[in-house]
Amino acid sequence: MKEYLSLSEASELIGKSKGTLRRWDREGKLSAVREPMSNYRVYNRNQVETLFADFFSHDVEDIVSNYVEPQNKYTVLELFAGAGGFAVGMEKAGLKCIALNEIDKWACQTLRKNRPNWEVLEGDIKDFSFTEFYSKVDVVTGGFPCQAFSYAGKKMGLADVRGTLFYEFARVVKEVNPPICIGENVRGLLSHDNGRTLQGMISILDEIGYNVVPVQVLKAINYKVPQKRERLILVGVRKDIDLKYEYPKPHNKVYNLKDALKKGELYDTNVPKSPGAKYPQSKKAVLDLVPQKGYWRDLPLDIQKDFMGGSFHLGGGKTGIARRIGWDEPCLTLTCSPAQKQTERCHPEETRPFTVREYARIQTFPDDWFFEGSMAQQYKQIGNAVPVNLGIEVGYSIVKFLNQYYNLSKPR
Repeated sequence: MKEYLSLSEASELIGKSKGTLRRWDREGKLSAVREPMSNYRVYNRNQVETLFADFFSHDVEDIVSNYVEPQNKYTVLELFAGAGGFAVGMEKAGLKCIALNEIDKWACQTLRKNRPNWEVLEGDIKDFSFTEFYSKVDVVTGGFPCQAFSYAGKKMGLADVRGTLFYEFARVVKEVNPPICIGENVRGLLSHDNGRTLQGMISILDEIGYNVVPVQVLKAINYKVPQKRERLILVGVRKDIDLKYEYPKPHNKVYNLKDALKKGELYDTNVPKSPGAKYPQSKKAVLDLVPQKGYWRDLPLDIQKDFMGGSFHLGGGKTGIARRIGWDEPCLTLTCSPAQKQTERCHPEETRPFTVREYARIQTFPDDWFFEGSMAQQYKQIGNAVPVNLGIEVGYSIVKFLNQYYNLSKPR
């Protein structure tokens, strides 16, 4: 196993920025050393993994709770619902889904199979009017895809983004007029088009009557999810409401892959057996050589070069390539295709991708939540989902806000 890690590799391995590692170096928390052969500043792998283990230690007492009891019957309209990760989270937090829109037919079949009572509006959001829900919904939620905007002027308005899916999200919010709306997206939205895309979204929500709470990126590992996934949360509060929305507090305890797949605090049983994808024999032969928590740089040099091809000479750690996850660490972010080249998420002990049910566990879906379609469709639905436990925690924050709102709105 490779003894030294570059700054990029150490950063990717423990999920901390390069700036944080440099600061830790200055503070003596994790000191870089001179690599004997190249004289570059590198990190001793054992030291990094020891710090990593401390960072994800199970000996932490988790005294944080975001739980709050709904004081009324609250309703949610879910857009871009996918296979229901966010919606199930909302439901578990006490919010009733009165309708969900989704264009993917297999995801719609998944929603209907698991919740026959949910109203699933299948099809392109552009084809639906939501005016029937005007002032009848407490929160509109949706994970709209990130798309570039064309700027017509200094201040972008709703008309400028017509044809994009954020336009549809904003249109529905305007038609429904809920007290609060929640959009979620990838972290990359922060820097998309040098931040102008996000600023455009904020100005559009402002135009339709919503103040946007300072945007935060929530790390799933801080919200009872055994996976290093991040989601940007965009919260709009209707301008007539003088209340502060508060994001859910991060938990102290971080769960790992063993918590996901074995009986323990997260699940009452070991993960159920299920079908799963397989690696081609050529890839399996390579991954057989990778140790737990290892990746392509732990391979013999000649195999590294052959496996990586042109990528071998490029910069960056690329620690997700030929990666075997360890039992005592959270999983790296799941992709839509478990055997996809250069984003391997290999089982700790067996040389194979995670099965469908293992994928679902890592995304904190309940074991009785079934996915429709081919195996590839099931992986896609799970990989695209918001982790259920993250949805629950965001749901609690919405319930807390709505409790305060309706208490203020009551006649005195």
